[in-house]
Amino acid sequence: MAVTVLPVAERPIPAPRRSAPGPGPASAEPARTIPVSMIERMTLILDAFDAATPALTLLEIVERTGLPRSTVHRILDQMIRLRWLAHTSGGYRLGMRTLELGGLTADHNEIRDAVGPLLHELAQRTGMVGHLGVLDGRDVVYLDKVGGRFSATLPTRLGGRMPAHATGLGKAMLAALDPAIAEAAFRTRLPRLTPHTFSEPDTLRRELDRIRLRQGVAIDHEEAVAGIACVAAPLRGRGVPTAALSLSGPADAMSFDRLARVVLEVAHEAGRTLYPRCARWR
Repeated sequence: MAVTVLPVAERPIPAPRRSAPGPGPASAEPARTIPVSMIERMTLILDAFDAATPALTLLEIVERTGLPRSTVHRILDQMIRLRWLAHTSGGYRLGMRTLELGGLTADHNEIRDAVGPLLHELAQRTGMVGHLGVLDGRDVVYLDKVGGRFSATLPTRLGGRMPAHATGLGKAMLAALDPAIAEAAFRTRLPRLTPHTFSEPDTLRRELDRIRLRQGVAIDHEEAVAGIACVAAPLRGRGVPTAALSLSGPADAMSFDRLARVVLEVAHEAGRTLYPRCARWR
């Protein structure tokens, strides 16, 4: 039996004021809408928490989500009862249910456990910030972030997301996909985070072609964050890469050729560590 779901109208509200990488004042952000479904509203509330602010007051949650105060208060009570959130001296924090579900992401934990020591050594050796990420649709999800004096200046965090087309990690994994699959995901104009972001599908396609010619090494030259550059390479097993690792640092202090060789070497070693049974097929 087929079920047709009719769209429900949404009421526009101002976008919440939150910092974001890239140029432009906060007032230039487009208007958002109040989601109707409870799942979307709960997701907005959970997304309001980050590493810098693990505890939020009711007012802060209202400001970050753009939801009405009465709605937020009602949903918070339910989320506490269901252990998604918990009371704290500072207001609210993530509850034990989020930790329990996070522990079920066995594949991602396996990747991080296998590659983490290599990434830490790489960041320590180069003085750069090391990242490990996986591709999730149009985004990169960060599994690890280590080292470097400039770590605090980067808007990345464990479990955070960035548009794949604007990051070295994302472009390294996109270039390793079948070109038809990669292009199908980016047929429309892409969000521009800085003046250097590849936001047109044709320019991104040419960039992915160049990455394929460089053995999969991708370079992000101030495309995600102004003043920051990145060199990345995918972790290869059999078939498409499961993840990628990168080094990031000040754009004016990056030695791209040297770092490309180092990152590619460590990515290959990480791939052999993650897929030991595939090493004899290389």
